Amino acid sequence: MLSQIKVIGFDADDTLWVNEPFYQEVEKKFCQIMKPYLIEKETSAELFKTEMQNLKIYGYGAKGFLLAMIETSLRATQGKITTTEINKIIEIGKTLLTMPIHMLAGVEEVLQKLQGQYILILVTKGDLLDQERKLQDSGLIDNFHHIEIMSDKHENNYKKLLSRLDIKPEEFLMVGNSIKSDILPVINIGAKAVHVPFEVTWQHESNHSTPDSETFITISEISEILNIL
Repeated sequence: MLSQIKVIGFDADDTLWVNEPFYQEVEKKFCQIMKPYLIEKETSAELFKTEMQNLKIYGYGAKGFLLAMIETSLRATQGKITTTEINKIIEIGKTLLTMPIHMLAGVEEVLQKLQGQYILILVTKGDLLDQERKLQDSGLIDNFHHIEIMSDKHENNYKKLLSRLDIKPEEFLMVGNSIKSDILPVINIGAKAVHVPFEVTWQHESNHSTPDSETFITISEISEILNIL
């Protein structure tokens, strides 16, 4: 299945390093700030609604999430939220822009062992400055032949990436934690994919159809990729 692979693309957030748990922790703090106005479940639902409405405007990432919290707080409280509370929201949101890099187990070993055998590229999405900062802080940047930070991961963007780098779909393998972003669009254009599930997944990334399990490989941790290539 993978004998033709020459280029391997790696997702970043929650594939190479921890990301979603930081967002969930900030959301919990946001719900606490909103507690005088809404119960936690209602706050989370309103926040997710705002995020979805704003995706086409702000895209993915920490800045869009911060703006969504502020907008949600104003709408859901009908403007009753105080300036002190808004300042608290801004402060917890800023922590996402400075969150530490916690590498997932086996990542560095895998990248080092695949060096020279395959062309390695990073394929991620989100805010440009934030993703560049996380990559720089990770110390992994020298492992990659190319860095691609997309506004979103859909079929056309993957097609454009492969065309620009002169990669045939059958020569490309994508490794990531999201079925919606890293697996479905890749197999739909004729490339291969390896799914490495993470312990938690953002609700938006969980909204997807169920693909045929025979069209991609699922492994429990990233180090297992060395056994299937």
